[in-house]
Amino acid sequence: MNPGVDGGVVRHAARVETDHGGHPASWWQQFQALSAHFDLAIVTEGITDLVIPKIPSPLLRREAELAADLVVRHLAKTASLELAERAEKQLDRLMATLERLAERSTSDDSGIVETNVACQALAGDAAEAAAEAEPMVGTSPLLKVFVSAMRLERFDTSLAVRLLRAGHAPAEAVRAGLIVGKYLWWPTWLLKTVTERALARSLDVETMQALDRSAFAKLTPIQARMARRLLNGEETLIEASARRLEALGEESAAALLREGDLGAIALAARLIPL
Repeated sequence: MNPGVDGGVVRHAARVETDHGGHPASWWQQFQALSAHFDLAIVTEGITDLVIPKIPSPLLRREAELAADLVVRHLAKTASLELAERAEKQLDRLMATLERLAERSTSDDSGIVETNVACQALAGDAAEAAAEAEPMVGTSPLLKVFVSAMRLERFDTSLAVRLLRAGHAPAEAVRAGLIVGKYLWWPTWLLKTVTERALARSLDVETMQALDRSAFAKLTPIQARMARRLLNGEETLIEASARRLEALGEESAAALLREGDLGAIALAARLIPL
């Protein structure tokens, strides 16, 4: 009896029509599809932690807190039949209370909408709950919850969230987070450069491997500043550096530098006097 997964507390919360203007449920659903380790307990707890405090009625809020506690505990320990039964009973009670209030209430500040969202999350419909919760709690907190629930190893969470906030699709943001996650030991300046490329949709595995092979991470602070300017495409500096390479007999490297080759950029930066 696993809420929202294997039966048990699989209920549909009362639908409350809202025009939230944010991401649809299908968009939020992509996160679960992108990870074989998606943790329903994390996303359920995250959504309810954001929404339940906004329920104005103390009694209704307390019932929602009790239901959330039991459901999340059950999701983290699905083998417990006792927890499954207690979670189902408490969620049923919360939904029954919600239905009674919906029938009697004529006020917009009764907490029905917020409680409905909590019920959707507790019933296992995290994507729909997120779509309804977004106008209440904001996009960024929900993004952090869903990305955390993916439980990806060697993953740059902050980069993924930043890309998502910038309008990138979940698959694109997750891919970039996985690519960069292997190199989080790199210095800040280099990670900042990589982030800029990711935001510009010009980051791929080959680029990261080239950066790694070129030993950008081992440059001194002065050399790193030079490399950053070269990576940013400063034409005057690139030409001056290319001429320096030519003067040293490195005509081939100079030509590659003018073409934006990462290895040539690293070489030019390392030639800066210490």
